Amino acid sequence: MPELAKKRPEFRNINAFTDLTTYRLPAPGWVSILHRISGLLMFVLLPFIIWMFDTSLSSEFSFARFKAAFNSGIGFVPGFFVKLVVLALIWAYLHHFIAGIRHLWMDTDHHAVEKRIGGQSAKVVLVLSIGLTLILGAKLFGLY
Repeated sequence: MPELAKKRPEFRNINAFTDLTTYRLPAPGWVSILHRISGLLMFVLLPFIIWMFDTSLSSEFSFARFKAAFNSGIGFVPGFFVKLVVLALIWAYLHHFIAGIRHLWMDTDHHAVEKRIGGQSAKVVLVLSIGLTLILGAKLFGLY
C-alpha cells in the first residue's frame, strides 16, 4: 500500500502568537513586506537624507562637517551609528528600487506572475539588494 502524503497545515486565520512560529512565508511574500518596510524607512528618514544632502553641498566647511559626522558622530550619536543608519538607507533604497522594477515587470509581462517565475524573481531581488548593500557597506566602512 502506498504511503499517504503528509497533510500540510492549513492556515485560515493566522494568530500572531501561535501560528507565526510555524508559518513559512514564501520569497515573494518577504519581498513584498520588505518593499513596504524599505519605503517606510526612506520616508521616516527623509529629514536625515535632506540634511545629508544639504550639508554635503552647501560649502567646503559643511562638507567637512558632513565627513566628520561619519567619523566622530553628530552630537551624542557616535559615528558608527551614523554609518549604520546610512547603511540601512542604502539597503532601503536598493531593495525598494529593485523590487519596484520587479513589480513593474510583473505588471507588463503575463508570464512573470506565474508562481515559479515570481518566486525566482523574488529571490533575485533579495540576492541583488543584499549583495549590493554588502558591497556599498564595505565601501562605507572603509574596507576598500
